[in-house]
Amino acid sequence: MDIPVFILAGLLVHCVFLVSIFDIYFSSPLVHGMTPQQTPLPPPAKRLVLFVADGLRADSLYELDSNGTARAPYLRSILENNGSWGISHTRVPTESRPGHVALIAGFYEDVSAVAKGWKENPVEFDSVFNESKYTWSWGSPDILPMFAKGATGDRVYTFCYAAESEDFGAEDAAKLDMWVFDHVKSFFNSSRSNQTLFSALNEEKVVLFLHLLGIDTNGHAHRPNSREYQENIKQVDEGVKEIASLINNFYGNDGKTAFILTSDHGMTDWGSHGAGHPSETLTPLIVWGAGVNYPQKVTTQIFEDNFLKGALLFLAEWKLENLKRLDVNQADIAPLMASLIGVPFPLNSVGTLPLEYLNTSALFKAESMFTNAVQILEQFKVKMSQKKETTLSILFTPFKPLSASEQINYLKKIRLYIEQQKYDEAISLCKTLINLALEGLSYYHTYDRLFLGLSIAVSFVGWTTYVILVIIKAHTNLTKTVPANKKKSTVLFYGFASAGMIITFFLLIQTCPWTYYIYCLLPVPVWYAVVKEIPVIQDLATNVLSLHLGQSAGFLLVCILGIEILVFSFFYRSALTVGLLVFAGWPVITQLWIQAKTKALIWTLLCVLLAIFPLMPVVGREPNIPLVTAAGLLTILISLFSLTSLCKRENKYSDNEDLKVYFYQMFSVALSTYVVGSTHNSLKIKQGLPVMNQIISWMTLVFSPVLLLLSPTFLFERLLSILLSLMSTYLLLSTGYEALFPLALFGLMFVWINMEQEALQHYGLSLKPKLAVFNFTCTMDITQFRQLHLDDVRRSFFFVFFIVTAFFGTGNIASINSFDPASVYCFLTVFSPFMMGGLLLLKVAIPFVLVSCAFEAVQVTTQLSSKSLFLIVLVISDIMALHFFFLVKDYGSWLDIGTSISHYVLVMSLTIFMMVMNGLAQLLTTRRLELPRRNKHHSM
Repeated sequence: MDIPVFILAGLLVHCVFLVSIFDIYFSSPLVHGMTPQQTPLPPPAKRLVLFVADGLRADSLYELDSNGTARAPYLRSILENNGSWGISHTRVPTESRPGHVALIAGFYEDVSAVAKGWKENPVEFDSVFNESKYTWSWGSPDILPMFAKGATGDRVYTFCYAAESEDFGAEDAAKLDMWVFDHVKSFFNSSRSNQTLFSALNEEKVVLFLHLLGIDTNGHAHRPNSREYQENIKQVDEGVKEIASLINNFYGNDGKTAFILTSDHGMTDWGSHGAGHPSETLTPLIVWGAGVNYPQKVTTQIFEDNFLKGALLFLAEWKLENLKRLDVNQADIAPLMASLIGVPFPLNSVGTLPLEYLNTSALFKAESMFTNAVQILEQFKVKMSQKKETTLSILFTPFKPLSASEQINYLKKIRLYIEQQKYDEAISLCKTLINLALEGLSYYHTYDRLFLGLSIAVSFVGWTTYVILVIIKAHTNLTKTVPANKKKSTVLFYGFASAGMIITFFLLIQTCPWTYYIYCLLPVPVWYAVVKEIPVIQDLATNVLSLHLGQSAGFLLVCILGIEILVFSFFYRSALTVGLLVFAGWPVITQLWIQAKTKALIWTLLCVLLAIFPLMPVVGREPNIPLVTAAGLLTILISLFSLTSLCKRENKYSDNEDLKVYFYQMFSVALSTYVVGSTHNSLKIKQGLPVMNQIISWMTLVFSPVLLLLSPTFLFERLLSILLSLMSTYLLLSTGYEALFPLALFGLMFVWINMEQEALQHYGLSLKPKLAVFNFTCTMDITQFRQLHLDDVRRSFFFVFFIVTAFFGTGNIASINSFDPASVYCFLTVFSPFMMGGLLLLKVAIPFVLVSCAFEAVQVTTQLSSKSLFLIVLVISDIMALHFFFLVKDYGSWLDIGTSISHYVLVMSLTIFMMVMNGLAQLLTTRRLELPRRNKHHSM
């Protein structure tokens, strides 16, 4: 296969592998075409007021201050005297968008939907707002528009502040909540002089939604244990009290208003959310007003959440152990709201109505529960019919616990129990039916998963086998050229073509989606390419059998162990520490230390130093700016020492032009060090991000690569320039110990380049070139490239290991879902998820660039063909990817889901990323911008 054709085929195959997980694991579970279901009895409330305090933790609201007083006195008095309270258990991702979808639409948004959009509906769904007569909402432009856009008719109205108001560096984020309360007050005041609005407000089935973002913003900026976060809770409490009083007075205290206060998600002690820690998933729920139960006295109660010191102790600390705590799942709040105001349950809701919150007749509770069960059963029936239509009747396996006859039996029994006034039995049977319908929904949603997963796995194995054969055939001396047998080739071709036609026909008669054709047909050409190389496989087997069996088995075992350590390191960063400590002993194991004692000693020390970083915590730490300052000063000291030794060794800088570039870069590093300290001090005293610091930060980001391209292209000088250029940007994105990581990594990379020269000489593969005078711009003759040696597999493995260390050395790439915004404060403080995410990805990529540039040096100085190297890395990454394909999760905490996706995507992207980084490394090492220089006149 030609190189361009091979690269194109490789890209296409990997794109299919990459996209397949989203089709297999993360297709949207939503179905359409259900009939709306509504309780046939008059509801207890005419209107509903929903307060969502974004980012409010359950313990932060319920716990008492150090002096024993309630942090939110009004809400405390409500749950003690007027309403019901509990914990709402959110699911992951614990982010604002999916949290609000669960609250208002009643279903847990799948990952594919979250990935498609932030502020608008990526998939059409129904909500309580859409079913209401009118909904008025006030709050963040990130949340409100998504519920207005999908609503039918002119019924959902939004009032948002400007996006720029969401500033983490602002003096006080509580002003966002004050804005909401002030606008609600002026809205009701203006309605008295606006007859149309006044009439609309007096209709039934009205919803008022107040989204309060201040607590979340203060939590990110100052942490949940801060004075700012706790003061904001008090201000929200005051605001809720005023709004509740205003609304009751507006409606003449008619007792027909229901109030709900809850949160979309909590927050960790270090000010992040997105994962599945109890501090993020346990949120408060307080309900009061029309149709809501009063507080229920109890003597004992048991819970399983064991948040922090245990639920019982917690209740005692909150002084709430004698008031019944009614826990719900977050999606249960949507049917509760629908039931209270008598609107149809949202069509895609999977929530179960929490009856203990209702203060209504037993008949109303039973009828509402029956409506809930029928509404979820409707989704099951639509999902089942969709799957039945796209599967051959002889192959279709129905969900037996809910066959058509079973469904009718359940519905008849429940209706009979209600008519006989056996309400408890009816409710119990409704709950059983709901659980079965939800199980059935999941069953049909994952119906094709095994079949598609096996197709991709077979393709994976075939592709990896083919790449190994290409390496052996083209880049080693293990096999000899075998003439092709045309007759056998023709039989093979028609055999595989027939298999492809049978698969196509099979998919066609089942009317499968077009993506199924790609996943199921991909193994055919891949395995055809493998089987075509049977003579090569036979020749290889003969050669391998002639080798020493113990050595072959030992080499294979080491390869498997190495790849398993790499896979393990994605889950436990400490595995990187183990790997680096093994690397530290590499010179001793291979006897390299005998010929290069000093280099071997430095290599060992730097491996041990770098091994410390994966043991450091990822999150949960406070910013440590003195460490960032220390990293900046250390960078400057190393640069000065390096330049001094260079000047002593050779008189290269007689014209001072090259020296100036380094001094400019060192000045940029010093400036970045100052900006980090200055910015964090300014934010600490609540003066915001200084404009000059912001300008310097962005200018450093733009101009540091330009300065790099002005430096000499000799190996040592260019690598030093790359370090200085990348460090000036990396420092601006650092908040603690991670600022020291690129320095330790660069040191090890530089020693690695030297050690590879020793290894080359040790195995007698090449003469040792002089690195001091090696120039990146000197193009290498293609005839100088050598065949692969067994040691090159180790070299490639080192590269992959260092790439993984660059990614996970100071954190987890998946933590972009819950990163600390303090990392980007030198560039911006106004909430902008994509800009902040982009800067964080740049921070993750900088160590990667360092490794890629070092490997470019290794590759060129060891006379290694980049194609052969690329193929070895391709095999390593594909074997790792196959591991992660089977480890992908679509359940559990968002951290688990996000981590499993990012691991798979990361390894799948490694090959594409390596090609991009290889190109970037070549640009950074070989290109030089020449500035016009003044001519010097020498006297004769």
